[in-house]
Amino acid sequence: MDYIIDIEIKEIRGQGTCPSGHKIGEVFHMGDGKLCPWATHTIMPFATALRFGGEVPWRDKDKDKIEISCPDPDNVVVFRLSRRPKTEGMDLGW
Repeated sequence: MDYIIDIEIKEIRGQGTCPSGHKIGEVFHMGDGKLCPWATHTIMPFATALRFGGEVPWRDKDKDKIEISCPDPDNVVVFRLSRRPKTEGMDLGW
């Protein structure tokens, strides 16, 4: 099964600001061109696994969600990735 992956900004640690201008509560999708390139690079392997039905071994409960953070050590942006079934006609660019 193929899934849609929603990427939501859950938290911004450190000074509470993202250098790329992202805000808490924003939702992105891989391939929409709106997500910071550094975050995209970090998130891509996890989003790809979730998209095609995979799981991460450290996630015991809700296997349809995972939190990943960007590599900025001063203002860590925490992203929540969640998957939902893709329906016919949905295309988000990847």
